[in-house]
Amino acid sequence: MTNERFGLIDVGSNTIRLVIFEMDEFQGVTELQNIKTPARLVQYLNDEKEMSQKGIDVLVTVLKSFTEIAERYSIKDSKAIATAAVRQSTNHSAIIEKVKEEVGLELELLPEEKEAYYGNYAVRHTMDIKDGISIDIGGGSTELTLYKDKEVLEMHSFPFGAVSLQQKFFNNKKHNDKKAIKEARNWVKEQFKEYQWVIDASVPLVGIGGSARNYAEINQRQIDYPIAGIHEYTMTPDELTDTFDLLVDSSMKDLSSLDGLSSDRRDIIIPAGIVFTELMDIMKAPDFSISNRGLREGIILERLNKEYKEPYDLYGVKRQTVQRLFKQYKIRPISAHQRILLADQLITMLKDKGLLSVEDEHLYLLHYGATLYYLGSYIEDDSKSQHTFYIVSNTNLHGFNHKDRVRLALISSYKNRSLYKQYVKTVSDWFNDDEKDRLLYLGCIIKFAEALSDSHVNFVKDMDIIEKDDDTFELTVTYSGDAIAEEYRANKHKNHLERVLGKPLTIIFQSEAHQASKTEG
Repeated sequence: MTNERFGLIDVGSNTIRLVIFEMDEFQGVTELQNIKTPARLVQYLNDEKEMSQKGIDVLVTVLKSFTEIAERYSIKDSKAIATAAVRQSTNHSAIIEKVKEEVGLELELLPEEKEAYYGNYAVRHTMDIKDGISIDIGGGSTELTLYKDKEVLEMHSFPFGAVSLQQKFFNNKKHNDKKAIKEARNWVKEQFKEYQWVIDASVPLVGIGGSARNYAEINQRQIDYPIAGIHEYTMTPDELTDTFDLLVDSSMKDLSSLDGLSSDRRDIIIPAGIVFTELMDIMKAPDFSISNRGLREGIILERLNKEYKEPYDLYGVKRQTVQRLFKQYKIRPISAHQRILLADQLITMLKDKGLLSVEDEHLYLLHYGATLYYLGSYIEDDSKSQHTFYIVSNTNLHGFNHKDRVRLALISSYKNRSLYKQYVKTVSDWFNDDEKDRLLYLGCIIKFAEALSDSHVNFVKDMDIIEKDDDTFELTVTYSGDAIAEEYRANKHKNHLERVLGKPLTIIFQSEAHQASKTEG
């Protein structure tokens, strides 16, 4: 599959959105186009849940515009789905028929359980959170899904969302009316308490959708967050509460200039926050994580998993993400393979000799860092370290939380200690001194492994290290063939390994044949 395009129109209760996805030959998915309009269809439902003619006209007008735009792309196929506002309409059959008649579009009414399924499908296939409750709050419905070890156990769709809560409790009142907030809190709390699997679940809450993204973006602006991206951003319960309190304490004029808050969500951001904060409290959730992948991505990923050999595996998210980056930035397979083998050989040797203590979680980072080492050379060779750090730390990498992204960026971009200190300074309070040193050492090992594979023809066969009586180390490298390039580069860059050892190092290169004759003798 090469650059296939797929169009998806999502008719939500709050917004209608057109997304054009492009899928490359590696089953990587990017958005070519993403446009929306805040149609607020849920506000056109009367007390009998019938959508007014005005609401239907708004829907038809938007869909006509979006289908015209979609036709300008070379789309293989497309899909149009409708969620809560149309689903809850007593006249939804007439609405679907009107859309077909006026627009020529088959509008699929997505059942509430499928809406929850697709949003959670995206979460489980693009995040490394194994146990959690995902929440997708739209304009007229809220979907909760409990999963353990990435398997869905419970789900429920609540017939309320940010827009309907605003209408129910804040209609003709100020956006931050204290009495309305109290009444909404108590009401929402009672809805959630009806489900035992929600109470004291003690798992992360994973937010899907625009309201969750806005809370994360506002929080990031308030703390001058040093890297880009929302996917897998995590807020503590206190950070979520503080962000909610900031919104409550702000006038509508203040909200209009608040960084991170979408202008079309100003009047519904507090109702959404009531849902998030009440649920966090009832769940006893340790944190609030954000998924930038939801319903629409879930539909695409499921499609790819059905057509191909599970390119989005539940339990291999990190590995597959690294593989796609590897291919996207055209890293040479032979050099990467040798670099990984040598880095693994070096760290195993240092661990076995008791010279370096490394936790398991850092071992996979070493392998991934060795795989992606200097991927920034794809952009420019002279500043490949800087490009590598920026790309890795500022890309929404599926399966990597933000700290892991920076860890990976630090070791895959390692060039020297000065640049390392420059990079880590931007996130100086993220890691303690011990971890900063550990990440530095991992970068040093990858750098030295690269030197040992300078000619990329796999000359190095074995390594051993001993501590000498004069308080120095001696590294013996056994090779086959002519390792003149490796010997030069290894000695030139031995200071990186000396940094790990904390002592001077002498390197002895010996041929495989010489080692064999010594053994026989």
